[in-house]
Amino acid sequence: MDRPFRIACVGEVMIELVTGDGNAAELNVAGDTYNTAVYLKRATPNLDVEYVTVLGKDRFSDRIVRDMEARGIGTAAVARHPTRMPGLYAIETDAAGERSFAYWRSTSAARTLFGADGRDPTDVLAGHDLVLLSGISLAILSSSARSRLRNALERFQANGGLLAFDSNYRPHLWNDPELARAETERFWRCTDIALPSVDDEMALFDDTDGTAVVARLRSWGVSRGALKRGDAGPMDLGPEGHALSVPVAENVVDTTAAGDSFNAGYLAATAAGRSSIKAMEAGHALALKVIGKRGAIVDVGCV
Repeated sequence: MDRPFRIACVGEVMIELVTGDGNAAELNVAGDTYNTAVYLKRATPNLDVEYVTVLGKDRFSDRIVRDMEARGIGTAAVARHPTRMPGLYAIETDAAGERSFAYWRSTSAARTLFGADGRDPTDVLAGHDLVLLSGISLAILSSSARSRLRNALERFQANGGLLAFDSNYRPHLWNDPELARAETERFWRCTDIALPSVDDEMALFDDTDGTAVVARLRSWGVSRGALKRGDAGPMDLGPEGHALSVPVAENVVDTTAAGDSFNAGYLAATAAGRSSIKAMEAGHALALKVIGKRGAIVDVGCV
């Protein structure tokens, strides 16, 4: 390939408030697929990483665009809604590093993506080598927008493009768990690189354990990717199903972007042509660094 590998990360990027001691809070920019985009670009600077979303025309949206530009994330696929604003969320973290969230996103600009924004996803995704989606990306879209996206992805994959998907199930974003299951299954069935988390899959599909998750995904045609299992380490979703033996995290401060950063390390290694085992090692190593600091996007040095 005589040009950079091009990745489009699709979803919602928001204003993040990280609470600390007392009444102070730190204001950042974050969102699941955006976090992955940032860590992807850091891990492999020669990747062409673009973010696909809708923002407003307000100062917070301007701040988000400046954040993208400063991090080397392409903004050509960022539309601007005339009246809506970006979503906002706040994080509180307990002594064990586990987090709780409060969201203000029900009328965010990103919810007009591939709908009221008037854009055809086929045109937006054209020219990329890989598209990253999550269950959060799907949950914020209207039903018609999800249909347009599925049709566009069929054409994208028919032309050689790859789809990476992380179900990232968040119950509060879906009106109906049955709808969440149906839509997530549809996307698993057409995914090239699967990056699920065992807890999300068990919560959504009532699987009894990780083995049941893997069996179900394979029955739907998944044959590449990794099942994220926290301290147990990732499991290869390829035919051999290797489980990676990993060191236990010694310093857990904030697990907000654990899965997002794993996805970035895995996809960066995959784009570089490395094996699934090496990709899992890269993903886990990056996630270990990220969970040792507070916030979704943190400075972890050279990744």
